[in-house]
Amino acid sequence: MTTIQKKAVLGQSNPIAHLTEADIEQLGVELDAIRQDVLDSRGAADSAYIRRVIDTQRKLELGSRAVLLFSAFPPAWVLGTLGLSVSKILDNMEIGHNILHGQWDWMRDPKIHSSTWEWDMASPAEQWKHSHNELHHTYTNVIGKDNDLGYGIMRVDEDQPWTPASLAQPVFCFINAVFFEYGIAAYDLELGSVIAKKQTKDPDFRRRAKQVLGKIRKQATKDYVVHPALSIPTGSFLPTLAANFTANIVRNLWSNSVILCGHFPEGVETFEKRSIEGETKGEWYVRQMLGSANISGSKALHIMTGNLSHQIEHHLFPDLPSNRYAEIAPKVQALFEKYDLTYCARPMPQQVASAWHKVIRLSLPNGWMKTTNAKNAPQQLAILYKMATGDRRTRRLLGRKLESEARAAA
Repeated sequence: MTTIQKKAVLGQSNPIAHLTEADIEQLGVELDAIRQDVLDSRGAADSAYIRRVIDTQRKLELGSRAVLLFSAFPPAWVLGTLGLSVSKILDNMEIGHNILHGQWDWMRDPKIHSSTWEWDMASPAEQWKHSHNELHHTYTNVIGKDNDLGYGIMRVDEDQPWTPASLAQPVFCFINAVFFEYGIAAYDLELGSVIAKKQTKDPDFRRRAKQVLGKIRKQATKDYVVHPALSIPTGSFLPTLAANFTANIVRNLWSNSVILCGHFPEGVETFEKRSIEGETKGEWYVRQMLGSANISGSKALHIMTGNLSHQIEHHLFPDLPSNRYAEIAPKVQALFEKYDLTYCARPMPQQVASAWHKVIRLSLPNGWMKTTNAKNAPQQLAILYKMATGDRRTRRLLGRKLESEARAAA
C-alpha cells in the first residue's frame, strides 16, 4: 500500500497510519457517491447561478469604469476603485477560475466554456489550464511535482534544505502577492526551469512567451491606456490610471491570500514524490483531503473567493460547479470525522495568519523559532548569523543542534 510519507519532524506522526487499505478505498467509494449525486442533479438552477454572476460582474465593471471617468473627484475615485476591484476579483475567482476548470462545460454554452473563455489575467487561459488543471490538481502538494506549492520560490516543507537565501522568503512571498498575476504567468511558462536549463531559445518556449507578452500588452493597454484616456475630458487621466493599478493590486493580494489559505496554513500536509508511486483513487482522494484547507465565513465571502473557501471540496471535485461546494461540505466533513482525519477550516484572518506564520517559520532553520524566546534571542540570532554566513558543514551541524533542542522541548 502506498502511504503518505509524513516527514519525521519534531516527533510528528503519519496522519493516516490508523487507516487500512480497505478504509482508504471505501473512503474513495463514499466520495465518488457524493460527486455522482451532484453530477446527477446539475440543472437550471446551477446554470442560472453562473449566468447571474457573470451578468453582475460585467455590470459592476461597466458601472465602475463609468464612475472612474470622473475620478478626479475623490468620492468617485474611491467608489469606482472599490467596484472595479470587486469586479476583477469576481472575474478571476468565481468566474474565470471555475469556468476554466470545466465546471460549466456541461451547459454546452460556447460562451461559458473552458475551451473559449479568456480572463482578465496576465496568464493566457490555455497555459494556465495546463499548469493548474493538469499538473497542480494531479500532483497536489507533492514537492518537486506540484510547482503551485510555493511557485518554485519558497521553501515549503521542513525536509527541504535550508539555505541563507531562505531568509528572504517572506519578502519574495510579499512581492509575489503584490504582482501575483505576473508570478502566475511566469510559473505557467516554467520560466525558472527554462532559465536554469538555458532553454530560452527553445521554439515552444518562445511561442508561449510571445502569447504571455501579448496578453500582458492587451491587459496593460486596456487598464493603463484606453480607460485613462477616456477620462481625459474630465481631467481624470491620472486618477483613473491610479484606480486601475490599485484595483489590479487589490485583486492580486486577495487572490494570493485565498490561495495561501487553501494550500499553505499550518496543518496542511505536503508529500514526497515516492508517496504517490502506485497511488490508487482512494489514496489520491486522501492526499487532496490532507493537502488542502478551508476558509469559514459568509456566503459573500465564499463567492468572493470563487468558493475556494471550500478548497478541500474543490480539490476533491475540481470539475463540480462551485456553487455546490457549500452543499456538499458537511458531507465531506462527516467523512473526515468518520475516518478520524483533520478537517482544516478556520476564518480567513486566522488562515492568512497561519499561512504567513508558516512562510516565516520555514524561512528560518528547522527548530529555530521553537527554541527561541526573549531571554535567549541574542544567542539564537548569533546562531542564525553563523548559519547564514557559514559553509554547508556549519549549517548542517548547527541545524542538527537546533532540531535536537526543538525535539527535546516538544
